[in-house]
Amino acid sequence: MRIKTALVFLGAAALAASALAQTKTSGTATCKSDPLTPVAIGDVDGHSYAIGKSQCTWTKFEIGGVAYKDGVSVFTQEIRGDKSTSNGYHTATLTSGDKCACSFHGTSTVKDGKFVSGSGTWTFTSGTGKCKGIIGNGIYTGTPNADGTETYQVRGKYTLSK
Repeated sequence: MRIKTALVFLGAAALAASALAQTKTSGTATCKSDPLTPVAIGDVDGHSYAIGKSQCTWTKFEIGGVAYKDGVSVFTQEIRGDKSTSNGYHTATLTSGDKCACSFHGTSTVKDGKFVSGSGTWTFTSGTGKCKGIIGNGIYTGTPNADGTETYQVRGKYTLSK
């Protein structure tokens, strides 16, 4: 009886583990931000807040074998001199039309008002179709391009809802 109970428990544990297995993904987002209009806080020079929006196109990032196509990021940014902290949401549209949304938090460096580098973390928050019930998270790093866009290398892992 003990062996049978142990086998049932091990079988259930194996099924639970496979149901929770996370899939790795990575890709690149190239984004063009609308111009920011920082509002000075007034406490010290160079301290301000801004709200921003970026349009992005994706390459190689897939969820369940379906590629990301494009997306929109909306964010707040606290700027302190040449450093800033961003918090926001990115909603991506897959080639199937489904959507995946995530929140992100990151930091960046600017020089003479131009983006130099950035990095941060992201977490899936919601989705439609294939992305409904998705859970997962990851990291990103960003660099500027000569044409004024920014390129973000994005890596992470996810689990799709059954």
